[in-house]
Amino acid sequence: MRRDGKAGAKTDNGTDSMIILTIWPLFALICLGFVMARTGFPEPGFWPAAERVNYYILFPALLVGSLAAAPLGDPAIWRLGGAAGASIALAAFGLYGWRWQHPAPAARFGPALQGVVRINTYLGLAITAALVGAPGIERAAIVLAVVVPLVNVLSIMALADRTEARKPLAILRMMARNPLILACALGITMALSGIGLPLGTGAFFALLGQGSLPLGLLCVGAALRPGALRSDMGAIGVNSTLRLFAMPVLAMGMAWIFGLDGIEALVLVIFFAIPTAPTSYVLTRQFGGDATYMAGLVTAQTLASVLTIPLVLLIFGAS
Repeated sequence: MRRDGKAGAKTDNGTDSMIILTIWPLFALICLGFVMARTGFPEPGFWPAAERVNYYILFPALLVGSLAAAPLGDPAIWRLGGAAGASIALAAFGLYGWRWQHPAPAARFGPALQGVVRINTYLGLAITAALVGAPGIERAAIVLAVVVPLVNVLSIMALADRTEARKPLAILRMMARNPLILACALGITMALSGIGLPLGTGAFFALLGQGSLPLGLLCVGAALRPGALRSDMGAIGVNSTLRLFAMPVLAMGMAWIFGLDGIEALVLVIFFAIPTAPTSYVLTRQFGGDATYMAGLVTAQTLASVLTIPLVLLIFGAS
């Protein structure tokens, strides 16, 4: 696959060391967050508050600003969204097929599905920004506009099993309260309407968005729970292999099927090579799932991705 622009400079002509030098500061922020949380700095109550500010204000602002400026007239943008959605749907179909052959309760299947299909949006956007810059962020926002609603519905259905929460109206109400979904809808509406971000609102959203990724990565590190790795090592290992290796291979295949190239193909692979989302742990606890298993998945995948993401990007650049 051909690579264009800044993405090409980082993949085709890059080396092992260049990729590592590009993304190691992102993982350093995760490590810093872990150390800060374990040493009690600034204080335990800081991290839940920081996560809420990021989740409800800073990150939605980044999505609105990116989507409002996205080149939605480019057909490759829509093919990128289609490829992302098809990849998630195919992976979920495979997992449900496995469950049909090997029945598992919702408390276990919910975390397993989230471990494969959910994505760490902070890390994905940070890597995309480091490798591609603003054009990559605009395309990444399209991926999130498709993936965020889809994986939330799939996660709720897997965790809720046969409870009231699986009813369509209940799911719609939960989606309507999700700030990331609302931000994606607002940003796309502003882009399609031609309004964009007038009267300095673009600068306002840009300023808010600048704080989202570093704060998000610190919160990712603070949420790591190494103690959860002591149980379910076999299941955690299989699930992490699917997430960190099988999913980017699936993304490469979908990029070829949907005719993606250059930045679009790179962005798709990045978002399917990153670990699962730390917020999966919160959702799992909310629905009474196996929270220890989910915490183990988040921690194992985040730690392993330090090695797997550069490897995947090297393989993708050579393809």
